[in-house]
Amino acid sequence: MVGVPLARRTRKRSRHTRLDAVLGYAALGWPSVPGAHPLRSGPRACSCDRVGCPDPGAHPVSPAWNIQATTDTAQLTRWWRYDPEANVILPTGRVFDVFDVPLSTGLSALARIDATETPSGPVAANGDRVLFYVATRGNPEDEDEWWSCQLDCDPATIEDTPGLRWHCRDSYVLAPPSTLTTGQPVSWLRPPDGRPLPDPLRVLEWLAD
Repeated sequence: MVGVPLARRTRKRSRHTRLDAVLGYAALGWPSVPGAHPLRSGPRACSCDRVGCPDPGAHPVSPAWNIQATTDTAQLTRWWRYDPEANVILPTGRVFDVFDVPLSTGLSALARIDATETPSGPVAANGDRVLFYVATRGNPEDEDEWWSCQLDCDPATIEDTPGLRWHCRDSYVLAPPSTLTTGQPVSWLRPPDGRPLPDPLRVLEWLAD
């Protein structure tokens, strides 16, 4: 690396960060798909070029994301070599579900979990939200007690936890090391380590406490 300018080396490392991440997720059996990313031209400018994009830098590139999401390393490599800045989208309801809660709620629950030395499972910080990755219920037989959760769906049975979003089937989350419109990265507070994901109902008890 002697003689290579530092700025160029830094850019080169940053281009591989997302690719390294999605290949790591694939090794865990977590499918991913490219997401739009924020543009430097404005605080809410999105690479999708949609005028007035309602969720800049935080949605899949393709409307067929649910079909395209994969753990195939060759396909993932092609996608992120074509667009190294693409954010990382992880579909939920396949390997895991995600509880998405306000920052204060998430940090408080995480502190209580840590105090009991109970494994929290993977936990990510996403701006003013905290995301808890839990085992998925998938498509259980008691469908009346479960639901296909959209991004802003608040389960009616969890009145004690305002602001909770439960990402399960037909939903997705923005994953580390994606970049928010603020320039802040999505980051792991507790990275995945290959251990079994926690029971969602157990984590829900911590969040609703």
